[in-house]
Amino acid sequence: MLIGQYAFEAYYWLILISIFGSWFPRFQATKVGEWIYKLVEPYLSVFRKFIPPLGPIDFSPIIALFVYRYIGGFALEGLRSSINFIGV
Repeated sequence: MLIGQYAFEAYYWLILISIFGSWFPRFQATKVGEWIYKLVEPYLSVFRKFIPPLGPIDFSPIIALFVYRYIGGFALEGLRSSINFIGV
């Protein structure tokens, strides 16, 4: 497995933790919650600009997660193909 794939999966899980952590306001006040928020929020804020919340429900993190998984899959496959082509 590529190192990039591990990093991709780790960030995916950080996004998920951020989504579930948003349900618990005290989580965001912890050191871990702040750290995750600082790592994930720049990516999620891009989607919040275009997808407004519907009342109390914010669908932008869910859309962001799908886009991340979809585009990331292409990027990782391209990286894997490039490495195989080079013969490393």
